[in-house]
Amino acid sequence: MPPSTRRWLSLGFVAAVFILGLYHLTDYDQPSVVVEPIPVTSKNNQFPWKDVPKQYPVSSMMALPTARPLHIPTIQFDFSWRKESKEEKDKREARMKAVRENFAHAWEGYKAHAWMKDEVAPLSGGSRDTFGGWAATLVDSLDTLWIMGFKKEFMNAVGTLDKIDFSRSSGEEINVFETTIRYLGGFLSAYDLSGHASLLAKAIQLGEMLYVAFDTPNRMPNTRWRWKDAADGKSQEAAAYTIVAEIGSLSLEFTRLSQLSGDPKYFDAVQRITEQFLRYQNQTRLPGMWPVIVTPENADFVSDNTFSLGAMSDSLYEYLPKQYMLLGGLHDEYREMYEAAIVTAKQHNLFQPLNKDNLDILVSGLVKVYEGKAELVPEGQHLVCFAGGMIGIASQIFGLDDLSTARKLVDGCIWAYESMPAKIMPETFRLIPCKGDCLWSEAEWYKEVLSYQTGPEAIESVFILYRITGDTTLQDKAWNMFQAIEKHTRTDIAHASLIDVTLSVPAKSDRMESFWTAETLKYFFLIFSEPNVISLDEYIL
Repeated sequence: MPPSTRRWLSLGFVAAVFILGLYHLTDYDQPSVVVEPIPVTSKNNQFPWKDVPKQYPVSSMMALPTARPLHIPTIQFDFSWRKESKEEKDKREARMKAVRENFAHAWEGYKAHAWMKDEVAPLSGGSRDTFGGWAATLVDSLDTLWIMGFKKEFMNAVGTLDKIDFSRSSGEEINVFETTIRYLGGFLSAYDLSGHASLLAKAIQLGEMLYVAFDTPNRMPNTRWRWKDAADGKSQEAAAYTIVAEIGSLSLEFTRLSQLSGDPKYFDAVQRITEQFLRYQNQTRLPGMWPVIVTPENADFVSDNTFSLGAMSDSLYEYLPKQYMLLGGLHDEYREMYEAAIVTAKQHNLFQPLNKDNLDILVSGLVKVYEGKAELVPEGQHLVCFAGGMIGIASQIFGLDDLSTARKLVDGCIWAYESMPAKIMPETFRLIPCKGDCLWSEAEWYKEVLSYQTGPEAIESVFILYRITGDTTLQDKAWNMFQAIEKHTRTDIAHASLIDVTLSVPAKSDRMESFWTAETLKYFFLIFSEPNVISLDEYIL
């Protein structure tokens, strides 16, 4: 299918894409305190963010490309020649039905106990407003409702969107990244699937708000944004320091908003960030990659010494090949940046861990650079499991010989699931890198195992590799993962995060993040769906 017909679907990441720890820890179990709303003067009872005077206006706007899109190679395996037997179809559809039922269970729990709140508390039956108080689970899950065929529930949810008021928030500070991926991405993906105009209108409304966060002297955004000060016309600076994924993972949503609205300012805003990443990519302490902490205030993208494809960096890299596709291949810098980054990551971050069966698998670790020397910290993360899918997609569209690397990373995440007593991969764990022949010994081979937060990264990559290779054994692996997760996370209300997956019966925590219904269950559903449902050659996931 030609790239001009590609449409964009929410990453969840966004790909996705979620940053571990720093903001989750600060938000967890914090009471909601609704900040006094901004005085509303517009006819639709919403604050007119578009009319906020600009302190640092853009003098020359960068426009979206208008040339004919380039040919981008297809991604998916050709399933047309494969004939599915009745027994195989029945098994696949039974698995798909089980996933759908679990989504319905979580959704009903959210509706009954936390409707219009950000999250449901799956043990106590309470609710939380951890991401602005604008119904994060509802908005983030709209595309899943549509894909799974819950059209009545979808229409009911869309009908409530007028109640979301961006003139008030559950906190004085907004995380621009989280707001972008959960809300803006949620509105846009649901619009791309359904065509309901109210979703695009809501996306534009939120986009106008978020755009004000870029009104700084160097046009770098204030990623932890005091939104009310900005609405009051107070001058603002870019963030003194920020997690690199927070500033580097806005491009897809803002670009798609420009494409759909016809307003180039959103693309201009994120393209200015891209130019900084491109400028400094080969000047960092680990040339080719960017450190996990950067300083947007003075455009310092090079000083920090920690490098990772995982937490705090993940979606920065994930967005590069996807932005290339979204722009029809007409901004080649995204290909160049990805290829330079992955060469460095393969050299320094990827390693084969010691494992009892001597499997040929890979894990992506952390790298610290001291006095010019790169040192591997052999830490595995659930978050970094997205990398297998990213590398798989990039190998297809860029013609790279990296598909075997992608598969080894996916197999590494499957191995991590299968190795735990609960059969669920932990969020973080330590490993022993192979040296030489990689023969197993009874040494202590992992430690520091933590929780499981129902994240999507592992099943995302398993799904993508299945769609690329057509290997049905990956469906069986996915089913084993789903059964273990469902068994241990399900509560009477919804599904809960787990505290310690080294136990055969791990205790639950009173938290269900929006990505459980928005992403994790969506990928489990899609791997058991017909291959033409959300084809990777038609949608950017």
